Amino acid sequence: MASFSYSLNGSTIRTTPVLDQIKVASGAGYQALEIWHDKVDEHIESGGKVRDIRRALDDSGLVVPTTIYLSDWFDSTGDQHAKVLEECKRRMDQSVELGAEHVIAGPPLGTACVERGAENYFELCELGRAMGVKPAMEFLGFVEQLNTIEAALEVMEKSGHPAACTILDPFHIFRGGGSVESIAQLTAAQVAISHFNDIPPEPPRVEQHDHHRVLPGEGIFDLQRYVQLLEQIGYTGYLSLELFRKDLWNADPHEVAALGLEKMRSAVEI
Repeated sequence: MASFSYSLNGSTIRTTPVLDQIKVASGAGYQALEIWHDKVDEHIESGGKVRDIRRALDDSGLVVPTTIYLSDWFDSTGDQHAKVLEECKRRMDQSVELGAEHVIAGPPLGTACVERGAENYFELCELGRAMGVKPAMEFLGFVEQLNTIEAALEVMEKSGHPAACTILDPFHIFRGGGSVESIAQLTAAQVAISHFNDIPPEPPRVEQHDHHRVLPGEGIFDLQRYVQLLEQIGYTGYLSLELFRKDLWNADPHEVAALGLEKMRSAVEI
């Protein structure tokens, strides 16, 4: 049986306030919760503090493996780059206060200079090292360029930073047209976290987007092979349920979280 822990990504119950997300994840039996910065900001705008969230996490026993996400850093330059870094620092401050080991750094939507992106990623990793959190270079299957494991690995390797890492996700591997076997190119230390979900048979691959993801075991992706490859490279971290479905957002979050954990365990613990 695979040796993984289970996390809930806040996107799965996105319309639920962050303090309630903590209650939901803890009550369902997850060990961790990935928190989105927009939910933290929402809490602050309503008069709360980041320390309220940290206290609730500590009381629940939940870990925050990642916060989500840093944007616009990849190909920014000059004054715009300085502005972007200030926002990255603000979000990374939140990450540190929440006790997150990693913060997810998203890729550009279109084409961009990989060399510049690698330089900026090194800078971001150095900033994270000084602050106490590790930025993880994410690839997204539906973006134009940085949409495969190989593309993320190129940026990581060109950056030359020892803490360079990425995020794995069945949906993005499939949507980007890559192979699940590419996981074998990575080391466990290069995987910040593994998101977990499944792929529907329709629509066609190139038409799929976040909202098409389905619960583990309800789609066509070879999750058994995916898990085998994670084990093969020595990854024993979190599998985090990440869905973006309005029907789930409109349902009882406690029921969604419980069903999601049951589906993950059924797909993994065989």
